[in-house]
Amino acid sequence: MALHDVIGQERAINVLMRTIQRGRIPSSYLFAGESGIGKKFTAINLAKAVNCLKPPSPSFSKGGIGGFDTESTPSLTLPPREGGLGWDVDCCDKCPSCQKIDAGVHPDFLLISPHGGQIRIEEIRAIDEMLSFKPFEGREKVIIVDEADTMNPFAANAFLKTLEEPPEESLIILVSPKPDRLPDTIRSRCSRVNFTPLSHEACEKVIVKIKEQESKTRNSSREPVNEKESDSQLSTLIRLSMGRPGLAISSDLIEERTWCLKLLRGMLKSEKDGWTSREEIERWLDLILILLRDVAILKITQDEKHLINMDLKNYIQNLSSSTDLMVIIENYQKLSILKGYLNFNLNKSLTWNFVSSLLRRTMHKTYA
Repeated sequence: MALHDVIGQERAINVLMRTIQRGRIPSSYLFAGESGIGKKFTAINLAKAVNCLKPPSPSFSKGGIGGFDTESTPSLTLPPREGGLGWDVDCCDKCPSCQKIDAGVHPDFLLISPHGGQIRIEEIRAIDEMLSFKPFEGREKVIIVDEADTMNPFAANAFLKTLEEPPEESLIILVSPKPDRLPDTIRSRCSRVNFTPLSHEACEKVIVKIKEQESKTRNSSREPVNEKESDSQLSTLIRLSMGRPGLAISSDLIEERTWCLKLLRGMLKSEKDGWTSREEIERWLDLILILLRDVAILKITQDEKHLINMDLKNYIQNLSSSTDLMVIIENYQKLSILKGYLNFNLNKSLTWNFVSSLLRRTMHKTYA
């Protein structure tokens, strides 16, 4: 796939393509936006566009870029093609370079992801080591740091030095769903491109496209699919993804919701801690906040068409009828605040007890 294959992020893609077409690419980008909306996918395809063998092989040089501080944000300058046609702004997706980047084996391409919930200084040293050499077979060395906000303080400090004096012939792309967690010194040295949640129609296109590709790769025969059931499940996935189709593709959102409701029932029955990690606490809070949102919406409007969990309308109606609106809103606010405190490594059992106590006072276990 190429940049033009990115669905639902027209504004961000246009910014990138115009930058490439003008021939002045910043040496570091920050792709910011919620998880599952195409940031990493775009970053990989930008790496392919920069190193694609189909366009001519221009020589890059450092220079400024309009709208950015040339000292804090140096850029790569691409001369125009002969004949004044301008430089190609997308990859061919067929040449050896594009295929190697897709497979993650290109010698001038490196994708860094967190291990154990954080990016450590060892990963930053690997970046520095790679950037210390000139490109082996591509035009630029491209580094993508996924979930860059998970860099620990030591890694962030080490990475700052790389951004302050970026090596020539290099492009660094930070991908982050929570850019505010990055140090100001890192954010200020990157050209930021914002990505937004997708529309319902765009989500459907992405999910259907990926599902079709997955089905083509399966060689085993399958039983006939009930189209009505499939359409209903797709509609539920689109609503639960809330504009983030990547989440619907990478995880089973319906199964996660079942898990969330199971833990909710356990809380209301005074059962013991059912979380196993901080990530599970955060995900459970995300899901319960959506549920409380639906309960409040139904309480106010009595119109089920605005529900995210529309397939659970009877369940939500029971919760709505048994709980006061102000109590629902207060619970939502308190749990939202609690979610913000997760960065401070809250004790798992104490957090469970607090949430259980809060919900038991306001929700009847008969309806949970």
